[in-house]
Amino acid sequence: MAQMYQWLASIAQSFGAIYFVALFALIVAYALWPKNRAKFDRAAHVPLDRE
Repeated sequence: MAQMYQWLASIAQSFGAIYFVALFALIVAYALWPKNRAKFDRAAHVPLDRE
């Protein structure tokens, strides 16, 4: 029974690591996508606006 738990735990850890690496890659790709540049440039200048 302990071996089964260790096996399942290692699979869950592996899939969790793969999931978070993929999620990180998607977030970075979204942030660096050329289409989103204008939106992020506007957001970066919001604190500097005095309106």
